[in-house]
Amino acid sequence: MGKLQRALGLMSGTSMDGIDVALLDTDGDRELRHGPAASYAYPAEIKVKVRAALIEAKSLDDRGARPGNLAEIERTLTELNASAVSAFLEVNGLSRSDIDLIGFHGQTVLHDAPRNLTVQLGDGALLAERTGVDVVYDLRAADVAAGGQGAPLVPVYHRALAASVPDLPVAFLNIGGVANVTWIGHGGRMLAFDTGPGNALIDDWVLMHTGAAHDADGALAARGRIDEDALQELLTNNYFGRPPPKSLDRNDFSSKPVKDLSLEDGAATLSAFTAAAIGRAREHMPEEPRFWVVCGGGRKNRTLMSMIAANVANAVVPAEALGLDGDFIEAEAWAYLAVRSAMQLPITFPETTGVSSPMTGGILIGAR
Repeated sequence: MGKLQRALGLMSGTSMDGIDVALLDTDGDRELRHGPAASYAYPAEIKVKVRAALIEAKSLDDRGARPGNLAEIERTLTELNASAVSAFLEVNGLSRSDIDLIGFHGQTVLHDAPRNLTVQLGDGALLAERTGVDVVYDLRAADVAAGGQGAPLVPVYHRALAASVPDLPVAFLNIGGVANVTWIGHGGRMLAFDTGPGNALIDDWVLMHTGAAHDADGALAARGRIDEDALQELLTNNYFGRPPPKSLDRNDFSSKPVKDLSLEDGAATLSAFTAAAIGRAREHMPEEPRFWVVCGGGRKNRTLMSMIAANVANAVVPAEALGLDGDFIEAEAWAYLAVRSAMQLPITFPETTGVSSPMTGGILIGAR
């Protein structure tokens, strides 16, 4: 075992809900000591700005450009991350000197794999200045520059978690705005890719019709009827037949096929779409997973979990069944990736992003 480093992971993913913070002590390999974690929701006005940033970012062809309001939003989001770090340290009786590194994800506003373009809003230098802690950020850029997809990046952490799993192969399924899966076999063999939509289409549908942020517990979908014609139209997207590695942007799928359905039927059909896409992912796996470990917000949607179970062959369990906190695996992963980056260890692989060889990534900004 190498030296343990104490890292904070800051994750703002495709769900646009806020900032997840998780503490992890790790050697960057298999030694993992899980610490406390917390979520800090975006204020309502920030959620509006982030949605506006998604629209503005569509015109980008330079990942470093910040036209229009993007520069202001980036600074605001970075300040929010700094405030989340301060609040987290205070409530857990920690000081900045207790933390070796921060792994900073930033807010994804554009991911366009065919154009080798991925954009996360987050100023690592400003965060290091505000927190007084060394920051590793922009972890996707090197992979994209080398021809990789830049996503998903969490698989190497899933592999570390799977080291304690006796029954392989296993699939770690993360359901955020987009859903992604990591298949892990014997000898640490990995395959990872985005399966299709996660919560994004469902959330947007519910928000448009009710103003609520999501379909709590899948209650709306449970009352609805799946429109099979609309579902089949959604599943005709050629993404599903494309071999991995492959990745998606939050807005790569449209809910247009369900536009004339009722609230409940639309929620049911879009939920069935997410589940069916996950089922289709099995076509690309070397072996059937012995079981599926589900993390991210989607695992709290009982209707969606039931639909997923109907689309795969073996058991589907929440991350908590393995003693993990399914809300914070991605934030922990960013802490883990920061340590690996600082150690110049690989964080992306041919089997996860399509990069030609295993490579490290990220930019380290020293605060001290």
